[in-house]
Amino acid sequence: MKKPEVERIEEGLGERPEERAGLPVAPSMGPALASLRTPAASVAVDSRTVFISLLAVALAVAAGLVAQGLGTLIHFVTNLAFFGRLSVQPVSPGDNTLGGWVVLVPVAGAIIVGLMARYGSRAIRGHGIPEAMEQVLFNQSRIPPRMTLLKPLSSAIAIGTGGPFGAEGPIIATGGALGSLLGQVLHVTADERKALLAAGAAAGMAATFGAPVSAVLLAVELLLFEFKPRSVIPVALATATATSVRIAFVGGAPAFAIPDLTTPSGTALVFYGVLGLIVGGASVLCTRAVYWLEDAFEKLPIHWMWWPALGGIVVGVVGLVSPRTLGVGYTNIEDILSGRFVGTAMLVFCALKFISWSVALGSGTSGGTLAPLFTLGGGLGSGLGLLATQLFPSLGVDVRVAALVGMAALFAGASRALLASVVFAFETTRQPMGLLPLLAGCAASYLVSALLMRHSIMTEKLARRGVRIPTELGADALGQALVRDHGLKPVVTLQADMLLEEVRTWLTSDAAGSRHQGFPVVSREGALVGVVTRRDLLDGQSGGDRRMRDVVKRPPAVVFDDSSLREAADLMVEEGVGRLPVVSRARPEHVVGILTRSDLLGGHRQRLANARTRERGIGGARPPSPRTA
Repeated sequence: MKKPEVERIEEGLGERPEERAGLPVAPSMGPALASLRTPAASVAVDSRTVFISLLAVALAVAAGLVAQGLGTLIHFVTNLAFFGRLSVQPVSPGDNTLGGWVVLVPVAGAIIVGLMARYGSRAIRGHGIPEAMEQVLFNQSRIPPRMTLLKPLSSAIAIGTGGPFGAEGPIIATGGALGSLLGQVLHVTADERKALLAAGAAAGMAATFGAPVSAVLLAVELLLFEFKPRSVIPVALATATATSVRIAFVGGAPAFAIPDLTTPSGTALVFYGVLGLIVGGASVLCTRAVYWLEDAFEKLPIHWMWWPALGGIVVGVVGLVSPRTLGVGYTNIEDILSGRFVGTAMLVFCALKFISWSVALGSGTSGGTLAPLFTLGGGLGSGLGLLATQLFPSLGVDVRVAALVGMAALFAGASRALLASVVFAFETTRQPMGLLPLLAGCAASYLVSALLMRHSIMTEKLARRGVRIPTELGADALGQALVRDHGLKPVVTLQADMLLEEVRTWLTSDAAGSRHQGFPVVSREGALVGVVTRRDLLDGQSGGDRRMRDVVKRPPAVVFDDSSLREAADLMVEEGVGRLPVVSRARPEHVVGILTRSDLLGGHRQRLANARTRERGIGGARPPSPRTA
């Protein structure tokens, strides 16, 4: 009996260097290459990226208009609820003259939101970003179309009746819903729909604060969970467009105008870093307090529809004591950052704001978290900065910088959006001298939060549902590893003219290579005909007089020796196979190795070694590379 051939693959494949370099395939090889199914060529961007980018620009215009419309709607509800007039002029609910009756206004708004949640969509509850994250990760970025209307309407009612929330969360959620709706109407992939959702959400944030770069970073860190050109480009164009829309309506002034800052001293920088550590601990307490209150509401013996009304009572009572706690309160943030609102009165206000916001959010009403976190963080930073100036004046601490660092650091620790927090504080104040303190403080806060808390305020709710959320953005280990470093092993091939009975006898002989699960089939000239599995060979329905070429069920799927393991893995999934013959581009019909699923797992070996192996970089022995291991 003719024995199966065992090809031993040596370094270099026995070809000339120019062949190994991947020269263009000769014309005579064209038909052979055309009959093979090979990995799709991966490209960073293509014509679809241009198409999605154009859609993102149009979407950003809509999101910018929605942001302005939601702000107008909040003003309308505020005027009607607290002053009994039909007007859209900006007004603070804290200026009301209702006296003790003010307690009933947040309760009435909360009852309406509860009814909308029960009979409209329960998804309007919460601050919007975790819900958008869940749709991105587990529902192919499909947000129910009704959310496009219900979320901004419910938020306008909740905030307009005194809810201590920011408008940015609902606007981000609404922009994301618009992007998802557009992606569901058009014929797009799930990844393209995700890019549109993220573009809409980021455009909403940019249209609110005029912070396009931080909006892109927020989308990357909390929605996209990737940094790919085909997704980042549409998001970046969307935020730039939405910021332009904002400028057309309100001008180009920074969201929070504060006096110019000076260059911080070295000792001051140390303080801002320590401040970040303290604020990081506060971010953990804030997150745990919100979810402790949410758990407490879950235990109440009444329907969840009425929970926001109970939270509204607390909001109203706190608003009676401190009217500044009612509503959005962007002016509070600016007053704290500029140093106009400091001292004991500011600290009492922040404490009451925290009680009002945490109870209201825990009750399940509709509202955002960004503005309250910015307010609380700014107040904590300002208070600690003022204390430092009184106790240690030689440090050179600026209370305004301390407030700025506290604002960004609390959000960085609570959300784990480190870069977005740093850049946001810069973009909304246009103070470049604050960048270095911001970087130190936010990084320190992020460190403490990550050490003390497994999940963030954005992901804790999802984690409680058993959902696993990506927490790191890293390079694809399989995308960096090449097939030639993992799949050039001795390959056992079967001749196309061999009889099935002969091969079956060989399989039971326990000879070298006979225990493999798959075998490439080649012609007399060595050209690849196909691949057969052990199951194909032992199939009792196939007669022993059949030739190997007749056992092959379909044209072969192959992978090039210079392809990445990621491309190989994708091809395995697409073809539904567990092994791929390896060929060179110069001779695509000639098998030079075989790649299995276990080889793909081996592609992660270097990643694990890099993360776990400790060694000296100087004078120590280097571990072998994949090509020489």
